This record gives sequence, structure tokens and C-alpha cells, in this order.
Amino acid sequence: MCGIAATFGAGATVASLGRLVSERLCHRGPDGVGAASTGRAVVAHSRLAIIDVAGGHQPMRSEDGRTLLVCNGEIYNHRQLRQLIPNSRRFRSQSDSEVVLRLFEEAGDACIRELDGMFAFFVTDGQRFVAARDPFGIKPLYMGEDLEGGLWFASELKALAERCPGITAVAPGSYVTESRKVRPWFEPTWAGRVGAQEHVSPDELLGHLERAVSKRLMSDVPLGVLLSGGLDSSVVAALARRHLSRLKTFSVGVAGAPDLAAARHVATALAADHREFIYTLEDVMRRLPEVIYHLESYDAALIRSAIPCYFVSAMASEDVKVVLTGEGADELFAGYSYMQGIGDSNLLHRECVRLLFGLHAMNLQRVDRMTMAHGLEGRVPFLDVAFVDWAMGLDPKLKLRKPGVLEKQLLRQAAERLLPKAIAQRPKLEFSQGSASERLLERQAEARISDRDLASAARRFPADTPRTKEELLYRVIFDDLFPGEAMRRTVSRWHVPRPPAMLS
Repeated sequence: MCGIAATFGAGATVASLGRLVSERLCHRGPDGVGAASTGRAVVAHSRLAIIDVAGGHQPMRSEDGRTLLVCNGEIYNHRQLRQLIPNSRRFRSQSDSEVVLRLFEEAGDACIRELDGMFAFFVTDGQRFVAARDPFGIKPLYMGEDLEGGLWFASELKALAERCPGITAVAPGSYVTESRKVRPWFEPTWAGRVGAQEHVSPDELLGHLERAVSKRLMSDVPLGVLLSGGLDSSVVAALARRHLSRLKTFSVGVAGAPDLAAARHVATALAADHREFIYTLEDVMRRLPEVIYHLESYDAALIRSAIPCYFVSAMASEDVKVVLTGEGADELFAGYSYMQGIGDSNLLHRECVRLLFGLHAMNLQRVDRMTMAHGLEGRVPFLDVAFVDWAMGLDPKLKLRKPGVLEKQLLRQAAERLLPKAIAQRPKLEFSQGSASERLLERQAEARISDRDLASAARRFPADTPRTKEELLYRVIFDDLFPGEAMRRTVSRWHVPRPPAMLS
């Protein structure tokens, strides 16, 4: 996992782009910074060494020296792809990223469709390029144009804000070439077709999910699981435990938080090597500017969930370099409380599709930014392309919530094969509720922001005006960190669920 930056037709030099990455993106890759140029392109990379620690340095250069690659992510099928590439003996490393370079040399922009993984990359021969993002936007990629017409790409907004007056996120499952057009490359059939499979056994579900989990255990460095004690992360931990002689798990919360007790229960059941961190209000307020700096958002719901993620990532990074997380299960199995009001299976399917393609600006942004703030790689088994294809092929009637029954019964019934029933049937809590940090933040905002401050918020922030004291607190910190409009216009906002009547 890494931070990348690239320019095409801009005035950047190798030294200036390398300096930019060192200053703005080094937290994403603390193991080294490299930069290079070819033709009209300059690229730079900050590396978090996961696969082929000794030989996988970037930027990667082709044998003839003309083609360069910088890649942020993991290509899970890289070993299979190596066998399909002509002259595979030309590979210079065991790095998963090198297959992208070789595929680009062989097939140009068609290379993307062969990749199974989470990634954002820029590959170029100096005259043409491909910049691409994985199907669900697990890894970030931003694009901007400077005043002279040069193109810029980077892993985070903060690397582009001072150079490009307008910045956009490259859409998940899309790519950009020297034509400057953004085109989709990932167009799943399930997005427009309601699933038809009417029967599924717990063993079938677990079989598909275990393949997704085992694929994400690929690592040359220590690996663990972020364990909230909720259903989703607990299932991931249990499946990972089947393949690991030693499982490391990590949990956080304030004193007495329900997540802490539940995570201990799971860790004991799995005989995991478990660590926890109990944080205080003082810890939260001291780190809040750092959370907002890395998150690159002032959205209140996103920040609430980012705070425990920040602390658990900081702790995990002391022991491991890779963690698995449980994001994506609610979108696949209709896990949000408002979905109980959706009685029509077609509407439920469309809502799950909408949420899946909005994850990049919500939970996935939180996981990426908070893990990478500590040089930690987060992997998301529920968003394995093959698993999503299977889960979205199920008849949505299987996911409809029955009165008096907890959501996600398909997953809960499967989880009972792996976990204590109290965990498999534990009611859902949002991350900020389970860690008990939400109440701390509300009280602190009330103490720090006066009624007069809130009443005058519209004058200070006429665009996207804060509506609550908590929102105003975060907005003030954000604007102090990132003055100007370039960042604000690209800020991600939590998707507000629409009432069921509006879903049609």
C-alpha cells in the first residue's frame, strides 16, 4: 500500500514531485520515496512494503526504460497473471504490482480488465498513459488540471489542492487516458439485474466468503484483523483464523464501550492474540485535527466513525502492516436499520446497488485514510468482486427484514457455524456507537461552540453551512487546515438514506 502522484504535460520535475510526495503523502508509505520521468510524464511513489519487501521498489521501469508504473494497492491474482504474460521470465521482482506494468506493455488500457484486487495506478510510456481505480474505489485516486493545462493525479486531495483549482475523484471502476476522458471499465451485470437465486445454505455463503478472506491473507509482512466485536468483523476474523496459526486482533473504545467486551468475547473464542486501547475525551480532542487532516472531510457522521478507526489503526500499526476489516457487509445484505421499511425486493436491490457504488466516499474513505495515516494497509474481503457478484445474485427477498427479526439473517445464520451465538446475533451498532465515542463528541461540541457561533455560521460558511454545533466544530478545524475552495468542493459526504417511498 502506498501513496502515488503523477503528472502528464505539466511543469513538474522529478525533484519537485518527489518532494510533494515526501511532504504530503509519506504517511501512506513510510518505507521509502521514489520518483522518475519519461517523455511528458513524471511519477512519484511513497512505499509501504508488503509484497517482495526487498525487490518491489517503485516507480517500476520497463526493460527499455520507457515505461513507468506507480501503483497503490494489491493485485491478488498476480501469480496467475504472470503465467499468462508472454516472456514472463522478464519479471524483475516478485511484486504483485509488476504485472500491471507488463500487461500495459502487452495490451495498453485493456490491462485493467485482467486485474483482481484493490488498486489505483498510473502507468505511462511518456506519450500515453492509463490511470485507473479498482471496482469499488477501495483505493483513492484524484485528478486535477493546473492553470497551464497539465494533468495531475494523486492518492489524496491535499497533494493537489495548491496546484489544481478544480479536483475530482476518479470514479470507482473507471480509468483515464491521455484523451482526458474518464471511462468505466467495471460494469457488472448485477447492477441492472435483480438476483434470482432463491435458496442459499450457511455453508455456501461461508465457502464464498472464505475464498475472499483467504485471498487477502497474501502478505510478506505481519497481518491482523480490526475487530469491533460486531457481526461483520467477527466473521472475517473467524475465517482468517482457519488459515493462520496465530491471529492478531485489535479493538478500541472508551471505558465501558460495548465493542470492547464483545471483541474480547470473540478473541477468546478464536484464541486470538488480542490487543485493545481505551481512549479518553482528551485523546479524542488532541487527535481530532489529525483525524480531519487525514480524512479530508468535515462530514460529521464520517468523522464520528473515523475517530475509533484512527485509534485502532494506530495501535495495530505497532504490530502488523496489514489488517482485514468488515466493511461492505451491510450494503450486500441490507444491514442498515432504515432498510426494514423497504418491502419491495426490487427497490431493496436498487438501494444495495446505490450504496455499494457510494462506499468509496463513505466507509471506504474512512478505512483508507485512517489506516494509511499510520502506514497500515486495510483489506476488505466482503468487497471481493467474485463474492459481490455471488451475493448480488441472490433473490433480494432473502435479504428482506422480517418484523421482530434482526437484519442480515443470512450472514447471522452462517456466523453461528463459527462464533458464539451471542456474537452472531448481536444487534448492529454503528462504529461510533459501539466504541461509545459519539456521546463524547456531542458534549464537547456543545461546550466549545456557542449558540451565537452557530447562529452566525451561515455568514462564515455560506456554502454547505453547518447545521449543528458538532458540524461547525469540524468545519472550523477543516478550514483552518485547508483554506481555499479546492478541497471543500471535493469533500465526501455521508450518504443520507432516502425514505423507502423515494427509492423508486
